[in-house]
Amino acid sequence: MTETTLPPEIITFLGSGGAHFIMISQLLATGGIWLSLGATEILLDPGPGCLVGAVKRKLNPEKLSAIIVSHRHLDHSGDASVMVEAMTGGGFKRRGRLFVPADAIEPEPVVYSFLRNHLEGVETLAEGKSYKVGDVFFETPLKHIHGVETYGFNFATGRHTFCYISDTRYFEALGERYRGELMIVNTQSLENRPFLDHLSVADTERIIAAARPRVVILTHFGMTMWKAKPWQVAEEMSQKTGTKVIAARDGMRFDLAQLDGSLPPSGSPS
Repeated sequence: MTETTLPPEIITFLGSGGAHFIMISQLLATGGIWLSLGATEILLDPGPGCLVGAVKRKLNPEKLSAIIVSHRHLDHSGDASVMVEAMTGGGFKRRGRLFVPADAIEPEPVVYSFLRNHLEGVETLAEGKSYKVGDVFFETPLKHIHGVETYGFNFATGRHTFCYISDTRYFEALGERYRGELMIVNTQSLENRPFLDHLSVADTERIIAAARPRVVILTHFGMTMWKAKPWQVAEEMSQKTGTKVIAARDGMRFDLAQLDGSLPPSGSPS
């Protein structure tokens, strides 16, 4: 009997940067995260440069089933309209779904109204809700503490589980409600900065201690993280927490098969 080969499950980081100065300087790309989960393709937080990064890495927007926006800040949604245009073949194909918080539709839509008419549907994210795209399930366990309505996500593919913690001020429930073999965490700041609603290295370490994922990928770096060399920060966090921590790089690909234990966890260049 011939063994059935399942399609790979790959996460591609179209950017590893975030926040104002990284975004406007493009010291790091801000294109978001592309999820190739078997037969289902999902785009997460398409910031500025998303389309360019996708084309560069031969990722076809017309294969996308959905675009998910965690919140309406530019570094997470700046390319949302252009990616809807690309997903729908320039508007000639009615396809794909858009998942956004309510305030990313009104009063300030992240996708132009005429483009939303090209979609199969627009769904509003809310705390504690569950969603399905193809064979992928995801949920929004918590409303974050951020300047606008913001959510992170727990994903389940049938083979693997992973979570994405988007921008937020730290609070204890983050480590309790986000679960998965893999945890992707927007760790913007090197040190705690009380006036910012973003996670620091110490905040992320507290989340890791509570959630105990198998692997953690840090991303969405601000200037202080970039200057501190994220790959060195990740190595220090690995030693401190006892969990494998990886710093995302622009174009990095992570094969979820690494979570099965047959391969050492590491990000590979695109």
